[in-house]
Amino acid sequence: MTKLFALAGVASIALVAPLHAQTTPAPAPVKAAPVAALVKAVDIPYQQFTLKNGLRVVVHTDRKAPVVAVSVWYDVGSKHEPQGSTGFAHLFEHLMFNGSENAPGDFFAPLKQVGATDFNGTTYFDRTNYFETVPTAALERALFLESDRMGYLLGAITQGVLDEQRGVVQNEKRQGDNRPYGLMGYAVTEGLFPATHPYGHDTIGSMADLDAASLDTVKNWFRGHYGPNNAVLVLAGDVDVASARPLVEKYFGAIKAGPKSVLPAAPVVTLPAAKTVTLKDRVAATMISRNWTVPGLNDKDAAPLEVAAGVLGGMASSRLTNELIRKEKLFTQISADNSAFAQVGTFAIEGLVRPGVDPALAAQRLDAVVADFLRTGPTQDEVSRFVTTRVAGRVRGLEAVGGFGGKAVALAEGALYSNDPGFYKKQLADLAAQTPASVKAAADKWLGRPVLAVNVVPGARDAYAEAKVPPKVDVVAAPEQPAKGTRGAIPAVGAVTGLSFPKVERSRLSNGIELVYAQRNAVPVTQAVLSFDAGYAADVPGKLGTQLVALNMLDEGTEHYDVNALAEARERLGMQLSSGAGNDRSTLSMGVPSANLGPALDLFAEVARRPAYGDTDVARFKAQQVAQIQQELTNPGALAQRMSTRILAAGTPYAKAQGSGDPVAVAALTPADLRSYQQAWLRPEKAKLFVVSDRPLAEVQAALEARFGDWKGTGTAGTKTFAGTPSPLKPGIVLVDRPDSPQSIIVGGQRTGLKGTDDLLVLNTVNDALGGSFLSRLNMDLREEKHWSYGAGGRFQPSEFAAPYLLQAGVQADKTGPALASARDDVAQFVTTKPMTETEFDLAIKGATLQLPGQFETSQAVLGAMQANDLFKRPDDYYATVATRYRAMTLPQLRSAVAQTIDPARLTWIVVGDASKVKPQLDSLGLPVEVVPASAVAGAPAGAVTAAK
Repeated sequence: MTKLFALAGVASIALVAPLHAQTTPAPAPVKAAPVAALVKAVDIPYQQFTLKNGLRVVVHTDRKAPVVAVSVWYDVGSKHEPQGSTGFAHLFEHLMFNGSENAPGDFFAPLKQVGATDFNGTTYFDRTNYFETVPTAALERALFLESDRMGYLLGAITQGVLDEQRGVVQNEKRQGDNRPYGLMGYAVTEGLFPATHPYGHDTIGSMADLDAASLDTVKNWFRGHYGPNNAVLVLAGDVDVASARPLVEKYFGAIKAGPKSVLPAAPVVTLPAAKTVTLKDRVAATMISRNWTVPGLNDKDAAPLEVAAGVLGGMASSRLTNELIRKEKLFTQISADNSAFAQVGTFAIEGLVRPGVDPALAAQRLDAVVADFLRTGPTQDEVSRFVTTRVAGRVRGLEAVGGFGGKAVALAEGALYSNDPGFYKKQLADLAAQTPASVKAAADKWLGRPVLAVNVVPGARDAYAEAKVPPKVDVVAAPEQPAKGTRGAIPAVGAVTGLSFPKVERSRLSNGIELVYAQRNAVPVTQAVLSFDAGYAADVPGKLGTQLVALNMLDEGTEHYDVNALAEARERLGMQLSSGAGNDRSTLSMGVPSANLGPALDLFAEVARRPAYGDTDVARFKAQQVAQIQQELTNPGALAQRMSTRILAAGTPYAKAQGSGDPVAVAALTPADLRSYQQAWLRPEKAKLFVVSDRPLAEVQAALEARFGDWKGTGTAGTKTFAGTPSPLKPGIVLVDRPDSPQSIIVGGQRTGLKGTDDLLVLNTVNDALGGSFLSRLNMDLREEKHWSYGAGGRFQPSEFAAPYLLQAGVQADKTGPALASARDDVAQFVTTKPMTETEFDLAIKGATLQLPGQFETSQAVLGAMQANDLFKRPDDYYATVATRYRAMTLPQLRSAVAQTIDPARLTWIVVGDASKVKPQLDSLGLPVEVVPASAVAGAPAGAVTAAK
């Protein structure tokens, strides 16, 4: 089961009888639909054509929503970069969002005006892609914009734009480097490949190469790689070839062909001998990894290697998990992955050593399990379980037409990497055809070669060149370039079809559990959430972490299944199972191909109703939970979350939302504690079922009634108390000291006195301009204008009984003080002298209104909206009527609302960074600064924070 918010664990010796022990018959063996039937369900019909200039166009028609995914994939990635120009492909991804000759300014603005969703861009070894999902009526505008940056970009790239985006990219790199184990990826790449190999450097590039990039060099890079004959355009959604071809010809046809990217020679590298690299980092546990280069995705061995990774460490029942975490208790996390790129791939095993275990012993046993796998190969059941799980996941992921992983992505990847938009079918067929013998043969061939071991051990991080503070450079913000107008104005947008939110129906099981249901037929999948009125607010005072442990151990063994048997049963069904917690609710979620709905619901009910909380499993899980907490205390984002919640929610039940809990309290938990919590909170009287399915309500309700209808709670139900007024906060800065941080995290928070059940629509709308979008003032200031951050924003964070306002930014360490001051000024001006403008108002209203069809394209989005509406006491048709409310808003109304709610003088600031570098900057801001060591953030939030002297 995926633990969405934390791993959990408990220890104990007490004996507790299982719930309903001896009263339920053993379940029948799981019977699943054949894999072939699931593979057949994956179908993305398409047509394609090629323009005279070489642009390849692939079109897929999907009429389920009035939106079209536009996805442009360029055959240029970091593997095409010569030495001395590392990071150029990724830098150009950023530059191409900063406007073109006939559409100057930020690329996101004209897209937001038409309600685009899922718009972004990414770069990797093999490609650069840009994508957005737009209302059907806005397709012509999207094609104009994409074609303008393909054919008419260079006149818009100035030295100022280059300098700005170079700074943004460098802060993106710092953000990654700042995470625990953040330097490990570089060591793996450098250890597996020689520096001259196309895959021998990471996509982000080096600081030195980025600093050395001149305007002429950058423009020449564009001329050499971004022509139409070097790209694939995919249109997926409410479109067909007849309507698409004239538009594509109109906007892309006149762009001249350019040089074609030359496929570099990229052989699979075999190391001459095994090699070990050891890094030091400020981490809580030793990380052990094993790495090999392997063939790419077009090789016949790609599929069997994918299965090998799944059987070894890619499933809940995997060999490494079962042997080294559950049985031998040497690791707290472990995984295996086969990353198949276009020309080569990497096969990696990574594991976190359990604290107190000798890393040498852990490494020895890891190698022994891998050696045993190579000797014996997988079983047929292991192969079948992995293939079923992978195919079912592909079915769920293809409901969206665009985004990071929808149907447009599948078609574009196939076209670009394999010259076949339908290559996904071959990949699935190859997976389904794997046998134990084929998997063993591929694993023997590629994993029997010399291995690269990269290990990260606790200690002060070694100095590295990338972390040097850059020399001070005053970068003048790039001036707005006027539109050249050589292609006419940006196309207007006609009438946009409104949202058709599915009808939500409510019913009840015979024991009173409410069923909230909506039908969606796009994919043959059922998704269900069992939501309990619990959450962090229901955690046990003095025993923080009990809620997560009790919740996340629901599938760690039940009355009829041990933990591994349960995992195997889910995998045979292609069933996804996860747990999660928010401030107000604890959830158990499942997704499954509807052909396997019956047996999946059997397992869902088994997990919800009959957790075992066995002594051995609890003891093991406790160690994993404590290790997870220690990991959180080295993570800057987790430290910021703990401290900001501790301060802003002090005196309320929400203050108990302290990551994965208090390590001391978790270590003392017993099975009796968990059983007591489960009976008080994870019980039918506190539960609601939310379901989105292609199956009709009557069928779904009957299936749920048979499995949950006779469920009754045991003992007294738990209660939450929200009463009293929290003590007022004194404005100030709490600095959590995290040495060696190349970047600081800044959080500013204010209690608002609001609740999530209040009507927050006006405030959320006005916040679009302050912190709620890419184009917000906070992000445009700290990222685009000053290039001190990779991203900044702010929002109201609603819970049922609170809705504080929080803003956050990760900034380069040497700009921490100025960045905080600038963010404070942005907020102050927004609520006083520089309120929301007419332009910002128009953008917020249009964007919020027109994005609704794309926002709720998938079943998962509908399921989330159903739960939010229920939690915040909104009607089930809330989103079907919200467009009318947006259109009725006025600018004075929005200005007044935010001015009455946000007070910059009442903001409390939390900074996570290296105090030796950051505190002098903060001391000049006129606020008291309290320094807290990261170790002091652990534990319960009771009492005041003690400053370190």
